[in-house]
Amino acid sequence: MTYAITGLDPEPFAPLFEMSDAELAARGARRVTADADRGFPCRISLEDARAGEELILLHHVSHDVETPYRSAYAIYVRQGVAAGTWRDAVPPVFEGRPLALRAFGIDGMLRSARLAAPGEADRAIRDLFADDAIAYIDAHNAAHGCFAARVERDAA
Repeated sequence: MTYAITGLDPEPFAPLFEMSDAELAARGARRVTADADRGFPCRISLEDARAGEELILLHHVSHDVETPYRSAYAIYVRQGVAAGTWRDAVPPVFEGRPLALRAFGIDGMLRSARLAAPGEADRAIRDLFADDAIAYIDAHNAAHGCFAARVERDAA
């Protein structure tokens, strides 16, 4: 069994970078500048922004399903980055962070969950996918609760 983790598609977020701060605020979003090399995890590239980089902080529906498990929270995105992809490996934004892994069936219902301490994400993902009823896993930062990335089975 292999798995793939891919960042969000940058296209839907591109117009946000052309908006004024007032237009962003009207949508509940904010333009921010990273003040450190860690702590501003881009959900497109799945890498932390570097100090001085501009990001948009916005509300994002990460689990858009018609079940009680529909989920949304704040995320950061950067402009001009491609969606990062990792196969059988975890992206840089997972490193050093405790994660909450929420495993869902094809119907969008929660089937299992696991906390993964820093360095344990790969093993926890593989353990969850050992159950054939698990279709995908949504990873969240355990402390802040924000969506980190979707983990999908990879047939390749």
